[in-house]
Amino acid sequence: MVDNMHPLPGMAPSPILTSAHKIGIAGLGLIGGSLAERLVQRGRYVIGWNHNSKPYESAQAKGIHTVDTLEELAQGKPDVLILATPLAAMPVMLERLSPVLPKATTLTDVGSVKGQVREQVVAAGLGSQYIGAHPMTGNERSGFAAADPELFADALWALSVDEHSDMSRFLTVADMVTQGAGNRLICVDDAIHDRCAALISHMPHVVATALASLLAASPERQVAAALSAGSWRDMTRVSLTDPKRTQAMVVEDSSNVAALLRQLSTKLERIAGDLENGVSLTQASESSQELAAFFASAQPFRNYKTAQNERQTCARMPELESLSLSDENWQQELADSARRGQQIVRFLTTHEAQVLPALSW
Repeated sequence: MVDNMHPLPGMAPSPILTSAHKIGIAGLGLIGGSLAERLVQRGRYVIGWNHNSKPYESAQAKGIHTVDTLEELAQGKPDVLILATPLAAMPVMLERLSPVLPKATTLTDVGSVKGQVREQVVAAGLGSQYIGAHPMTGNERSGFAAADPELFADALWALSVDEHSDMSRFLTVADMVTQGAGNRLICVDDAIHDRCAALISHMPHVVATALASLLAASPERQVAAALSAGSWRDMTRVSLTDPKRTQAMVVEDSSNVAALLRQLSTKLERIAGDLENGVSLTQASESSQELAAFFASAQPFRNYKTAQNERQTCARMPELESLSLSDENWQQELADSARRGQQIVRFLTTHEAQVLPALSW
């Protein structure tokens, strides 16, 4: 949708747009490997480290430099060092990085939970160098063999900051995202990110697994599986993910996921009761009205998806809007922009960004 390869006509790039040229990536799995390939393709110097050297030959063939140890990765003084390892490995990784990570290097990650990671980063004494990040992309596969730079085509990232975050470090990560990867971003605090990630990712993984387990337990599963088509495929795709990976992701955001599952369970119980009470399309009843209200309640989301599809199929990119940031309140200004539905495409200066306008719904 958006081409970030070049600045707008007649406008020279700001110095911040080249501030993340050398990028270190710890973990060359699906996400780390795909991002590394994407960044190399777009002209960034990428150094990778993996817990084993299995992907190194393939990575080197794609222009990714490799090192033998995590410490060596840090000592290479990258502008940004990205932790792309499982969240369970973070404490050990941070313990190893703490004594060797140069002060000039900005630390970020690609984890799906931000609050827990920030706590661990702060405990390791690296809080002042950290900007949280979560690229909203992925699939059910894993490992460098599954890496694909197209996984990051037109991706949206969520960056997370707190009141102690350094604006220049945020801009460094933003440069890597917008200019390096050619992606868009929003920026919020950790709590907002984790609540929203639970709603659109972590809780749906649980629901998809529950649906798949119902099918697996059915004595008629062969017939049902043969009849399954697009709706079943779309609703259960993430149930194909490595179950250990899914479990870890859900547990790491457990309180938010549990609250959402309770809400969903209440809705489903109410609908089950309506159906058991004998609803009809031709006869008015309280159950029929409640069922109709349930299906109508998703209409705002349908409107949003319609507007989104129209934007994606439009031949012209919508006119970008300007977002100004202050030194005193930039974190809140970014969060307010995200709540309005704007998405940052690029920074023109350290205090001015161009954003995609919000979709009305």
